[in-house]
Amino acid sequence: MEPVLREMRSMADPRAVEGMARFGISSEGTLGLSVPTLRSMARRLGRNHGLALGLWESGVHEARILAAMVDDPKLVTESQMERWVRGLDSWDVCDGCCSELFDKTPFAYAKAVEWSGRREEFVRRAGYALMAVLAVHDKKVPDSSFLRFFPEIERGATDQRNFVKKAVNWALRAIGKRNLKLNREAIRLGRRISKIDSPSARWVASDAIRELESQAVQRKVRRSS
Repeated sequence: MEPVLREMRSMADPRAVEGMARFGISSEGTLGLSVPTLRSMARRLGRNHGLALGLWESGVHEARILAAMVDDPKLVTESQMERWVRGLDSWDVCDGCCSELFDKTPFAYAKAVEWSGRREEFVRRAGYALMAVLAVHDKKVPDSSFLRFFPEIERGATDQRNFVKKAVNWALRAIGKRNLKLNREAIRLGRRISKIDSPSARWVASDAIRELESQAVQRKVRRSS
């Protein structure tokens, strides 16, 4: 693990750290490495569960993103997922864990529901981010697997915390772009959410409906059906 961390530190870019701060990413423990750089390292390192655990424990921002990229989802336990999700303090690490690792575990669908009901900001974001990335990545599951997320999306739409409401919106849009049936159901859900007396809910709904009813998305879902 130490050689990997030394390599990462040798590429640190303080100016990039400043730029990341403008997007809500803490500068504490952050090196300023880009995602393409981390992906290149992950391809070279390959799957390595032990390395992933060590990188995560280092607390270095980019090391945690790399940890999700190199970990082996077959070896990830539910307790590890809980430990990692409780340690989240940044939207990009959260989304990276969900899209690179958590969605490939057998616990993904259950955790999406469970975490979306928790109060911690980034745990809740992880629940909705998981819903979104599963909708994009998991091509073989039936529509019912995503329809069961709808009550959680409706409930979460009133959460005014920026990192949560954006993930709720992401989940609704991603599910609505899978196919024509889910598109119609997601628009219907969006219209119901728009009637909730909440600024956050109205934003979640209007932004999602605008995209899901767009010509580009309508062409896509009709081709896939």
